[in-house]
Amino acid sequence: MNKKLTKRYLIPAGVCLLVIFGLVYYYFFSSFSTHPQTEYVYIDNDDNVDSVLTKLSAMSTCHGRQGLQTLVRHSSYHNHIRTGRYAVNPGDGAFRIFRRIKNGQQAPVELTIPSVRTLNRLSAELSKKLMLDSTTIYRALTDEQTCRRYGYDTLTIACMFIPNTYDIYWNISLDHLLDRMKRENKRFWNFERKQKAQQMGMTENEVITLASIVDEETANNQEKPMVAGMYYNRLKLRNAEYPNGMPLQADPTIKYAWKKFDLHRIYHNLLHIDSPYNTYKNAGLPPGPIRIPTVAGIDAVLDHVHHDYLYMCAKEDFSGTHNFARTYQEHQRNAAKYSKALNERGIK
Repeated sequence: MNKKLTKRYLIPAGVCLLVIFGLVYYYFFSSFSTHPQTEYVYIDNDDNVDSVLTKLSAMSTCHGRQGLQTLVRHSSYHNHIRTGRYAVNPGDGAFRIFRRIKNGQQAPVELTIPSVRTLNRLSAELSKKLMLDSTTIYRALTDEQTCRRYGYDTLTIACMFIPNTYDIYWNISLDHLLDRMKRENKRFWNFERKQKAQQMGMTENEVITLASIVDEETANNQEKPMVAGMYYNRLKLRNAEYPNGMPLQADPTIKYAWKKFDLHRIYHNLLHIDSPYNTYKNAGLPPGPIRIPTVAGIDAVLDHVHHDYLYMCAKEDFSGTHNFARTYQEHQRNAAKYSKALNERGIK
């Protein structure tokens, strides 16, 4: 009799438990996402419970959405919404996703510092990958007090940004972002690079400033050490004609001074602009970089080719490389060939 009672009650109870476990698994642990690849949800300061659920619903199954709504409803999540970028992986259940957003377990973004010409453009590019808006970033980079805190001014702050790719949380604060960039800058300027700069008699900012000009002159990484060597020769030249060093006479600095980056030819009337970036009028380097240089450009300066060239001119074959010259007369011949090629192509 007891055995019959046992079977009579235990079997239905077991079935009920299996059903319950099945439902729990179905709503809370089976795959939440309808997509075969990892998706990301971005939760910002303006989000509330409803908007978070709406964002996640766009990528969820019906049962996953119901499971997540249940977890949210029976928790204090509405009082502790954490901003960030959260991964929704294939196979993740509603419980795992809920725990992730509740505990702030973010997925970092790959933030690439771009080699751009202006702080305005840098701010815009950074804001595309971060919760920070471009105006907030730009105001900080053009604020003297902020720049001084990191050892720069508004003309040299671009030197702090080394164009590599970094894993950073999407909701990083502005202060933490700048702190991180300063740490990465220190890491980049290791003992070997610092020693090379010292041997050249240049500061880190001066190396980066020269590298920015080199990058503007050529996209050919193999030629960059040659170009860097030519400009370095001009910086160090001291004679009766150039007691303070030979002017760099770098056309990219004229483009930067005028903020006309699409110029193909630098005519004589453009050379009279009153600007510290006019390297035709002012000896030495400009007061700061004219773009964020590439790592290849920086290392090209540090590993510049030792030669005695003082002049260069773009090749007439438009290969993107240059003819180098030791004398001004030789340089004039090279310039005439390039000018002729420009005229034949109707380039103004």
